[in-house]
Amino acid sequence: MPRNSAQEISTDDPLDERWVLIKRIADSAQFRASARLREFLFYITDCAVRNAPEETTEQQIGLRVFHRAPGYNSSEDSIVRTHARLLRQKLDAYFAEEGRDEPFIVEVPKGHYLPVFVRRAVPGPGIHREAQLEVAVVSHAAAIEATEVAVPLPVGQWGRKYAWLATIPVLIGLAFFFAGRWPNRAPVSSAVDKFWKPFFTDDPPLVVFSNALFVGDSKRGLSYAPQSVVEEKQDNDKLVDTYTGIGELASVYTLTRLFDAHQAHFILKRSRLMTWDEAKVKNLIFIGSTAENPSLKALQSTMDFNIVSTTDTAGIANHHPKLGEPLVYLRPEHPLTRDYAIVALLPGMQPGERILIFSGLTTFGTQSAVEFLSRPETIAELLKQVSGPKGEIRPFEAVLETTITGGVPVQTHLLTVHLH
Repeated sequence: MPRNSAQEISTDDPLDERWVLIKRIADSAQFRASARLREFLFYITDCAVRNAPEETTEQQIGLRVFHRAPGYNSSEDSIVRTHARLLRQKLDAYFAEEGRDEPFIVEVPKGHYLPVFVRRAVPGPGIHREAQLEVAVVSHAAAIEATEVAVPLPVGQWGRKYAWLATIPVLIGLAFFFAGRWPNRAPVSSAVDKFWKPFFTDDPPLVVFSNALFVGDSKRGLSYAPQSVVEEKQDNDKLVDTYTGIGELASVYTLTRLFDAHQAHFILKRSRLMTWDEAKVKNLIFIGSTAENPSLKALQSTMDFNIVSTTDTAGIANHHPKLGEPLVYLRPEHPLTRDYAIVALLPGMQPGERILIFSGLTTFGTQSAVEFLSRPETIAELLKQVSGPKGEIRPFEAVLETTITGGVPVQTHLLTVHLH
């Protein structure tokens, strides 16, 4: 059963060695004075013990540990990420000092919040430390992106029955890995690294965000410029092109954090300032719908899905529906409780280049699409459907559905993927 609050957690299970270790950590000098970090640690450990990775999302931790209101915007409120960083630092300090003799260490891999318990290698007499490294297996799917190989601590009957898992031979010379001398082996990449690698290059991609044309002003009100005015370039002095959506703003922030974490860069352009001379020699990332991103509209890139709208509603047309798929994904208008977005990875304008598109029906859909492709667990879900037989990522178009609560996108699902 899910916990309503971290305060409901019991840490008094004498048969579970994980709780014994966690209580030692919580009572250490590193954690003794930080009640909030202790509560954070207890909560995610409880989720690991109950095998409930779905309760360790940023939203759930914000609600249950930091008592945020339902539907709070985790993109704007970084309290969970900030405390997760502190938690990792405190854990590192504990195992380097007070816990230096612990047989197991606890790690919270970057990219998610479910802890893993890793057995330390202890050198014996006359035996190299590297040769004693044991392989373990992570028991929860959420940890597949961790570069560490780990196993939950054995517990009671489970530990005795499956203890052989921890003694699986170190295949392919794992001793070299521990010593930092793995021969002829490419570095292990997470789902984030695999998907975004073509964009994390020395030649930064061009990120092009929505830049719609409006008429009016901020005092009397703004409205979209009539299409006839846009096409015929009438009354240029009355057109306003200096606004974009909040979802586009949040999307650029998310991409900035993603690229910074990988020591990569991008060039940011609003759509109406992009020139095709620079675009044709770059990888391109488009943020925003075709209605507000004229550069994307001119590109005419997607073939299976595109945004359609009338005066009454808007949706994503499905031009080549698979069995059971609708012809159009329509969002509700009032209240706006659901939104849809197109995510597409397509060949670029030159060989070897790529175009990545995030195009929501509203600014919420766009924001959710970028966040979906910035999280290891959701990228891994997509990669299962778009990876080729040799592990290559094939061009695709996909549709995402986002639930909106209180004017905030809270949950996003992958509905369908069409490969090219």
